[in-house]
Amino acid sequence: MFVSCTPNDPYPYISYEPQGYDGTQDISLMIFLHGAGERGEDLSKVSVHGPPKLVAEGKDFPCLILSPQCPENVWWQIPRLEATLDEFLSSHTIDKKRIYLTGLSMGGYGTWEWARQFPDKFAAIAPICGGLESGNVEPLKDIPIWAFHGAKDEVVPLEESTKVIEAIKELGGQPQYTIYPEANHDSWTATYADSTFYNWFFFQHRQ
Repeated sequence: MFVSCTPNDPYPYISYEPQGYDGTQDISLMIFLHGAGERGEDLSKVSVHGPPKLVAEGKDFPCLILSPQCPENVWWQIPRLEATLDEFLSSHTIDKKRIYLTGLSMGGYGTWEWARQFPDKFAAIAPICGGLESGNVEPLKDIPIWAFHGAKDEVVPLEESTKVIEAIKELGGQPQYTIYPEANHDSWTATYADSTFYNWFFFQHRQ
């Protein structure tokens, strides 16, 4: 049985270290937030989609990857994400100007919200088929953003991403936004397979 945790306990997670990383040099970090289907207490489910899946298939990344797991029947909670990141930072040497955040579906919502609450933490964010339930988007306007969504998404409507993007643009932000015209809910497979995305993502850094 899953044991409930206090609100500030770190999530369980899986992680990835690139070849040659010995723990002494500063290195970039990509955080991946999974969707609702991967919740639970079986950490192997975290590798069903996204960068953890690619790692399991043998792909090398030039960064550390932190992939927490959310328990069943709840959504991502920002205090617990913060605690998870703090725990990870305490045991790894990270370039804090190069922390990247991405997630899909429920994780896309988590990506938007975490960055909204802590806009100075991330070098760039890439929310995929997510949205923002409420709140002022002004903190997001200066973050490098590339959002993705499928035009035919029947799970999370396209409008969920579009309304956030438009609100940021109205405030003077310049987010990038890719709509896959034929994609349904799975707009992440194409995104995470695209080298152009990673080239943009890892080019960004905080001042």
